[in-house]
Amino acid sequence: MNDNSKEESVNSRRSFIVEFGGVLAATAALTRATFGEGLERESMRLAASPSTPRYMEHHILRDGVSLHVEDHGSGKPVLLLHGWPDSSYLWRNQIPFLVANGLRAIAPDQRGFGRSDRPEGVAAYSLQNAVADLVGILDALGIDAADIVAHDWGAPVAWLTASTHPNRVRRLVVLSVPHPLAPYTLRQREMAWYTLFFQFEGIAEAWLQRDNWALFREMLRGNGDVDRYISDLSRPDALKASLNWYRANLAPRLPEPPPKLPPVEAPTLGIWSSNDHYLDGERMKMSGQFVKARWRYEQIDGASHWIPLDAPDRLNQLLIEWLG
Repeated sequence: MNDNSKEESVNSRRSFIVEFGGVLAATAALTRATFGEGLERESMRLAASPSTPRYMEHHILRDGVSLHVEDHGSGKPVLLLHGWPDSSYLWRNQIPFLVANGLRAIAPDQRGFGRSDRPEGVAAYSLQNAVADLVGILDALGIDAADIVAHDWGAPVAWLTASTHPNRVRRLVVLSVPHPLAPYTLRQREMAWYTLFFQFEGIAEAWLQRDNWALFREMLRGNGDVDRYISDLSRPDALKASLNWYRANLAPRLPEPPPKLPPVEAPTLGIWSSNDHYLDGERMKMSGQFVKARWRYEQIDGASHWIPLDAPDRLNQLLIEWLG
């Protein structure tokens, strides 16, 4: 990690005034806990009241990487995982809804994004590390098992966690991205051209930022939180860290047999949107064959890849139906 990233991480930990639901809560208590095996937690509890639900911020140190985690409400835990180029802010329309329905919404910034650390090196962004982060977050918060809702890169993290750590996942909701073993379609190969472009370290970064991020804006087609993304990715090494997710997990390789994964034992809801320009919905439909438990597929028409932002009411309805 560079010095600027370390400084930002330290400064964010010292922030004791957090805005939630339009209310500024200035009373906080800072606690620290060590769990061994490279896992530590630093938590800040803000005062709750009938008008301001329980809210905590955690900095969970796993294997030297500090992960920023928002923790809202009480009740059955629901872990919300974002993807590229988002942060926990993606879930701003879901968190209040889940909390109001008696659930505990836990939203981390995945490594390389938001207020979490940006470790150096491509290998740091492997899905293996991301799964270990998720399990580490559950361990640090004392949660045996949680429901998981995941979008974009969060989805393969969730799929793999459900396959390899079945006792940690109660129910699963995956948005946009199919099971890792779902067969590729020709349409998917055409849609995923950018994943090859992202492999060219330095070149991809330069082109994405050129002319006030013109190519980046073009790729997003006006969808998502474009200006916020640009602000986040303009921080030192932030764009490189975000692209390292693609370099660590989607780099071209020689043909080889697909990995063997245990079937997903958690009841799983797969959601795809008709205006997604990056993922083929046919692969999400085929993902049910890798789920041993109950499987349900839903399509949301008219929404872009960013379902949580484009169709928040419909998504919230599906979440409360599935998670109960």
